[in-house]
Formats: sequence, C-alpha cells, structure tokens
Amino acid sequence: MKVVKWIVIIVLICSVGYAGIKIFKSDKKGDSGNLFKMAEVKRGDIVSTISASGVVEPEEVVDVGAQVAGRILAFGKDKNGNLVDYGSEIEKGTILANIDDALYSSEVEMNAAQLAQAKASQLRAEADLQQFLAKLEQARRDWERAQRLGPSEALSATAYDSYKAAYESAVANVNVGKAAIEQAKASVAQAEASYAKAKRNLGYCTIESPVKGVIIDRRVNIGQTVVASLNAPSLFLIAKDLKRIQVWVAVNEADIGMIYPGMPVRFTVDAFPGEIFRGSVIKTRLNATMTQNVVTYTVEVSTENPDQKLLPYLTANVQFETGSKTNVLMVPNAALRWIPREQLISPEYLKATSSGTSGETKQVSSNQKNGQKKENGRSHLRDGVVWIEKNGFVEPVKVLAGITDGAFTEIQSDGLSEGTRVVVGEQINGSSTSAQSTASPFLPRMSRPRNQGQTNQTTTTRSPGR
Repeated sequence: MKVVKWIVIIVLICSVGYAGIKIFKSDKKGDSGNLFKMAEVKRGDIVSTISASGVVEPEEVVDVGAQVAGRILAFGKDKNGNLVDYGSEIEKGTILANIDDALYSSEVEMNAAQLAQAKASQLRAEADLQQFLAKLEQARRDWERAQRLGPSEALSATAYDSYKAAYESAVANVNVGKAAIEQAKASVAQAEASYAKAKRNLGYCTIESPVKGVIIDRRVNIGQTVVASLNAPSLFLIAKDLKRIQVWVAVNEADIGMIYPGMPVRFTVDAFPGEIFRGSVIKTRLNATMTQNVVTYTVEVSTENPDQKLLPYLTANVQFETGSKTNVLMVPNAALRWIPREQLISPEYLKATSSGTSGETKQVSSNQKNGQKKENGRSHLRDGVVWIEKNGFVEPVKVLAGITDGAFTEIQSDGLSEGTRVVVGEQINGSSTSAQSTASPFLPRMSRPRNQGQTNQTTTTRSPGR
C-alpha cells in the first residue's frame, strides 16, 4: 500500500511539473501556440444605415362619426353588395349605416306645419295692409274736402277735427300693417330655418361615406345606441387609398440630424419575413416626444403598396440609408474592434519600432479605440487598425475606415487586398472559456496580464494543465 501511495504522489508531482513547464514555455515564446479566428478581406457593396422601428399607417384616414343620437337600425352595402364591415371597399356616398329616425321625422313634420302657419300669417298681414291702404285713401279724401270747406257754417269744427284724426289714424294703421308684414316675413324665415335644420338632422340619420376608400374599422353594431352630445361618436374609420401607405418611424434624437426629405429607406415587417420594402422620407415632425428621458421624433416615410400587401398598423423594422459604396474593400467590424494582448504581438515588430510597446504599439491601440467610438457609418474616413497573423504572432496594419452596415466596414489600405486574412478574435489552443470549469481544481493556475481596453475582444481562457 505504501508503494502505491508513493507512485500516485510521484505521478501527481510529474503532472504538475509538466503542466508548469508547458505554460512557462508558452509564455516565454509569446503564446505562439495560439489559434486566431480569421476572416478574409472582401470586396463588395456596402450600405450604411440607421435602424429604427415604426408603424405602418394609411396615408389619409377619415373618421366618420354621427351628428345625431339614436339607435343603429341597419348597415349599408359595399360595392360588392355585402354589408359594410371590416375591409369593405366603398365609393363616395355609399350608405354606411341607418340610425332610427322616428323622432327626427316627427320634428320635420312639426316644423313643416309651423312654416305653413308662418306663411299664412304673412298672407294675412299683407291682406290687412291692403285694407289699411283702402281706409287711408278714404280718410285722405275726406280730409281734403274738410280742408277746402274749413270750419264754417257748412262744416262744424268738431267734424273738421274728426276728419283730420281719421286721416292720421289711417296713416298709422298703414305703417302698422307694413310692420306686421315684416314681422310675418321674419317668422317665415325662422320657420324655414327650423324646417331646414330638422330635415338636415333627419338626413344625418343616414350615415354616408364622404370619400372613396376601405373600411379599416367598424366601431358600432346593429342595435347599439350612439349619443352625440359634445363630441361626435366615431362609427367607421376609412382609409382613402391603401395603394399608397406611410410608415411613422420613431427616430432617436442622436440620429435625427442625418434624416432628410427624400432619403431612401428600406424596411421589413414580421408578416412577410425576408421581403424588403422600399420608400423615401417625406418629412420629420417637429413635435418630439420624451419617454424615460429619451427624446424621439416621428419621421414619415412614404411607400407604394400596389397589391395592398402592407396592412395598416403592422410593425416595421426600418433602416434609413445614410450612405452607400460599391466595389470597396471591407472587413468584419470585429477585425477593427479586436485588440491583442501584448504577448501576441510579433517580437520582430516590437523590435523594429523604436519606442516599443510604450510608443507606436500603444498609439496603434489608441487609434483603434478611437475608431470604435465612431463606428456607425455617419462619419468620414477615420483611422483604424486591423491585425494580420505572421509566424504565430500578429502585426498591425493601419487602415482608413469608412461607412459600416453594422456587420462590415469599408476600409482603404495599401497593406491589404482582397483575400487577405485578418484576425477577428483569439482562441487559445482550441479551448473555450467553458473548458476552465472541467479542469482539475488541484492544478495550479498561472496568472496572465490582461489588456484593460479589451472590452469587445473575442477570446477564451487557457485551461491550466493543458
């Protein structure tokens, strides 16, 4: 038993020693055994975009309401002879619904009777005026004869005064008759207005479509009572033309400066995966909204919808095309973000640089980080760095980075050509981060220097003992 115990101890000591020597040699040689994730420099077309989400909206919507109160008796019929419902195509003037008109019909009849009475009163006033005019003529002649005779033995003073008073009274009666006619005319006008109002209210009981379009919402049912008091109740929502449609997009304030009328836009909807729709910016609304301290502006995008495939209120995933390039060199964005650990940089490169890692190498890493801050395709060419493999190590290649589509970035560089392989990440000895959990807890762990700026680096951790 003692022999077996000593054999186990010796095997463990040898294993630990062997692992330590391997790690020490690997560190000594600059991790030349590292495996790098590579990608090729490609040539192609690239489009820089701003992503946002929006809602598909009809270009023009008419909300049809009721101006009178009453119970819905029936719906009208669309152009196909079917009852008006969701999706019904209608023409201008199509009857949409009928409201119970019993009260309004009786009101029309009552106002019609009042109008007839007012007209009769006007006729009577005109007849009275004719009678007053006849009496005035008689009184005028009597008064003229009395004036010729004067107060004398043939005409007493009392009779003289009587003829004068009769004449003046006849003149006053004529004026009264004229006023009565004007009053009767006013009563007729008032009765006509009331009659017209009653007829109009009766007409409102028949709801007609003010435009040609498609019913996108029916908000009442037969038998339902609508009440029109301060606000007209909404009955139907009609889209005038679904062959032209809009997308209302909420754009963040940080991106709104890049949006301009006429800008090309492409978008997708979940209802038709894989299909790309295109449109253009109409305008940017100035009434911004703030939600949780995030300011957004609504941008209207117009698009054609000839087959009416796009339905109102679908959610749209929108991309505003801020720039495009054709037939340019491009690399994955990860190649511009990746920053190697110091042990991975080629010793020949470090030796060739006069200031070593404290000089040009740090400047390369600094340029690379600065390039990351503008990696959104909205700036002009900027400095960047990619890394290529050489003899198990990496060396930097300075590039000018242009627009990006979120996955690839345009580059310009004399040191790179189509097909050149660049580093996008690191994988040490083919192991992954999860491999560390399967290593023996009794084996020693060797510490490694870490690059503090390596935030987006694709890397794995060496498992001790391998």
